[in-house]
Amino acid sequence: MRRISGRLGLLLVLLGATGCFRVNTPRAARVALPADAEPRQEYKSRLGNPAFYDEFGVRYRVLQTSRDFVQRGTASWYGHPFHGRATSTGEPYDMYAMTAAHKTLPLPTYVRVTDLDTGNRVVVRVNDRGPFVEGRVIDLSYVAAVKLGIAERGTARVEVRALDPPAVDPPRM
Repeated sequence: MRRISGRLGLLLVLLGATGCFRVNTPRAARVALPADAEPRQEYKSRLGNPAFYDEFGVRYRVLQTSRDFVQRGTASWYGHPFHGRATSTGEPYDMYAMTAAHKTLPLPTYVRVTDLDTGNRVVVRVNDRGPFVEGRVIDLSYVAAVKLGIAERGTARVEVRALDPPAVDPPRM
């Protein structure tokens, strides 16, 4: 291994000690967190709602409706590496918006996510597909995870409950 020069080594130590040398975990901004997503009727995404799709060798069937949908499982969150990339609806992913990813709900769908251990809840707009990790049922945006209180833990046991109004089919042209 090569030795790091004295000045460079000192700089890295100082940056690490001051907290300026963080790579993986974004820190919560010192501003007010956004309001929960406000459920409203929207047209289903033409891009994000195929009858089925395949991811990592698994076939997922997209639900026709979110009516009466309730699911329990593990929630996680996604952030910086995906910020600005296209979601399954084609919208850019905004880690500071109250959004989420789900494998099978119609896009968009509004859901209430409740942390089963703390009782904290948030309302998010599902506009992306995922998470594609065994046992995970929803991937929250970074700010939704902060607001729910799970960003530091990374995951939590949750209930996901779809809220009316359901998405409607887009008009045919």
